[in-house]
Amino acid sequence: MLVSCLLSLIIGTLLGLTQNRIKRLFAYSTISHVGFILLALSIDSVESIQAFLFYLMQYSLTNLNAFIILISIGYSFYLQGISLTQTSSKHTLTKSATSVAKQEQLDQNNSPIQLTKQIKGLFYFNPLLALSFTITIFSFAGLPPLVGFFGKQMVLSAALDSGYYFLTIIAILTSVISAVYYLNIIKEMFFYPKPERTMPFQQSSLYVEGKYNLVLSSYLTISISILTLGILLFIFVPKE
Repeated sequence: MLVSCLLSLIIGTLLGLTQNRIKRLFAYSTISHVGFILLALSIDSVESIQAFLFYLMQYSLTNLNAFIILISIGYSFYLQGISLTQTSSKHTLTKSATSVAKQEQLDQNNSPIQLTKQIKGLFYFNPLLALSFTITIFSFAGLPPLVGFFGKQMVLSAALDSGYYFLTIIAILTSVISAVYYLNIIKEMFFYPKPERTMPFQQSSLYVEGKYNLVLSSYLTISISILTLGILLFIFVPKE
């Protein structure tokens, strides 16, 4: 289990750095987090079992929130007929550009969000959704005072108490390195100029006065809000 823990931490972190598909990136991120879970399971103590259960619960909720947000982004883009590619033109399309945009929509009908670059400039279209996604990603990275930080802190504390110093150092280093691909997602959302998105369909009642209003349904909004607030406000009751 210790060997599997070491390999999971290293492989999940290093291979995640090369990914530009967002779901594959999350998959390698999960491999890295499994390393923390295996580290907690490898230690035979009450503290480590508590750390294991808490880490498993907080990561499941955080991961659930991340995928709900991704589904919501794709759902919004799909409903409003927004092409997920950028062009240099304004909000009018030629027939050829329209057909290309429609084909791209068909290619991505199972999941409109495939690549990290597809969420470029999300902050300009839906600031609250971008902020919720940022909080979730920071929790993955283990930044305080989010719930992900407390999960990693509990596992590392249990490992130090049991004398697993080498694995603790590896876990800390890989956690820092994995922050690179997490921050890349945030960079795409916030630090690029507002993209010119095109409309594959000529008619769209949701396109008003040159702006797209990305409005989510109430059940998606409530789910994302509850999970994001739980991730953010756990600091006030930091108990497993």
